[in-house]
Amino acid sequence: MKIALFSDVHANLPAFEAFLAAIDRQQVDAIYCLGDLIGYNIWPNEVINELRSRGIAAIRGNHDLKNSGYAYELVSEQNRLFLATLPAHLRLEYQLNNDHLTIVMAHGSTRSVNEYVLEDLEESYVLDMMKEAKADILCVGHSHKPYHRIIKDGDNFRHIINTGSVGKPKDGNRKACYVLLTLYEDSSSMHPDTVRVEFIRIPYDIDKAVNGIKGSPLPDDLAERLLNAN
Repeated sequence: MKIALFSDVHANLPAFEAFLAAIDRQQVDAIYCLGDLIGYNIWPNEVINELRSRGIAAIRGNHDLKNSGYAYELVSEQNRLFLATLPAHLRLEYQLNNDHLTIVMAHGSTRSVNEYVLEDLEESYVLDMMKEAKADILCVGHSHKPYHRIIKDGDNFRHIINTGSVGKPKDGNRKACYVLLTLYEDSSSMHPDTVRVEFIRIPYDIDKAVNGIKGSPLPDDLAERLLNAN
């Protein structure tokens, strides 16, 4: 089972189109969006319409809840209603190799859409949160900084995955980022190497994204952040 996970497109249509083209080549089995389709660029409706036309399951991010300011006022009424009805979390449960694996998806964290689950967050805190959510694999976005962390929990191992950002990376790499999560017949919480996590980086037409910002009432520093990936 090949699962594509992505988040934080932030209305960057050129990056989103490059991501979709990459996904089409990968021939994945499932695709999930972890929120923040809008904000920071001028194509929120085009991004949402493409996501909806493909039937991609999504959860809402903190920006998807906003409705004031130029970047958010661009969103059509129909798409506002769509964003407002997105779920806060998604849960997938697998029975593999006589083991039960649960994947939980959240934008910030399972506790708050605005919480940052950073790579260096205290292990005990993360473990408590994952137990509370009954998650063997916790997938989040929000920070725009990709990582895969494994925490030992007794005889088991729990995985935390941050998908990075398709449309506004903040890890110093301009390229769009998404995760390819692969589960196998023998995938088990007792054997961490039976869960495969790949971070895929994709070049896109960043000049088009930058010029979209500079030709709009959005502040030019948003274009500089795209160029600097910060």
